[in-house]
Amino acid sequence: MKLPLECLYTASALGRGNDDTLSNLLARKAPGMAEISGDIPGRSVWFGSVPGDIPNVADGCGNLRANRLLGLAVDGARGAFAALVEKYGADRVGIVLGASNTGVDEAERHVDTWLDRGEKPAEFDFSALELGTPAAYLKSVLGTKGPSYVISTACSSSAKAFGAARRLIERGICDAVVTGGVDGRCRFALNGFHALGALSEGRCRPLAPDRDGINLGEGVALFAMARERADAKVFLAGVGESSDAYHATAPDPEGLGAEASMRAAISDAGLSPADVDYVNLHGTGTRANDDMEMKAFGRVFGGAANAPRYESTKSLTGHCLGAAGAVEAALCCLLVGAGRCRTALSNSFAFGGSNASVVISA
Repeated sequence: MKLPLECLYTASALGRGNDDTLSNLLARKAPGMAEISGDIPGRSVWFGSVPGDIPNVADGCGNLRANRLLGLAVDGARGAFAALVEKYGADRVGIVLGASNTGVDEAERHVDTWLDRGEKPAEFDFSALELGTPAAYLKSVLGTKGPSYVISTACSSSAKAFGAARRLIERGICDAVVTGGVDGRCRFALNGFHALGALSEGRCRPLAPDRDGINLGEGVALFAMARERADAKVFLAGVGESSDAYHATAPDPEGLGAEASMRAAISDAGLSPADVDYVNLHGTGTRANDDMEMKAFGRVFGGAANAPRYESTKSLTGHCLGAAGAVEAALCCLLVGAGRCRTALSNSFAFGGSNASVVISA
């Protein structure tokens, strides 16, 4: 089912808002990519931050980095969100987000304070750790009354959100869904990838022969998906998902799950690989991911002679974890909307072999 899809707002290391993001993407500038220190003991790393100050949204537990990024997005497109609710009715608008960290960073800092002082900080609430917190916050801000929830499958989270959002519309549960993803800077995630030996020593270089790992990042992207819209210029054309369950953290070296999700998305869109003219690869910059993804890419698209234009944009955004699928789908939406390509495929592959691919077209 092909549905109208509008990127209402996105922010990442590429910039704040759709215009800055597209302009910097085309210019290959990432103002938020910088070396940071203090999160990993004894080590500095490159990280993709949303540039500028992110306004607070509430006192205490509600003032999570993820919620602040969502608040930034709502403020950046408040009229569009209000128009969506007015057109379809609050009870017919759902929310499906992808995220992986939610309030982990804030909770960890509160626990550190708790251990130091011997008493629980008054502002700390364990609900900060609930995966559904971003959807609950967004629902309260937008005033929607339809279903709202968060998908958390690591790095494929917000790519899978597109399929879940579409199903709500296909089954008549909603007429429109606000979908996308969000994840903020998180010490726990940075130290986890450091422990895995997956972080690059410098700026990440996806697909490069001398690549040595990833940079992490943060971001938010929110979309309006609707049953119908007469003036729609960009559409969600297809979604493909697979689960190869090869390993807890390592990808299948042959990329069989990645291949399956790409083929499923293209088939779901009613297209052939020859119809795709741009691919945003998962392209983390690790040897294991990039090797397996290019094997899968070659089998799907039939070699260099038939390959569409392809790239990884993670050197410009960092790997936004649970928000990566949404942030990279936003780049595809903006490129399609600007006439830079007609049909774009975006890949997101996660720990545990959870894979998702999304096709966005004019």
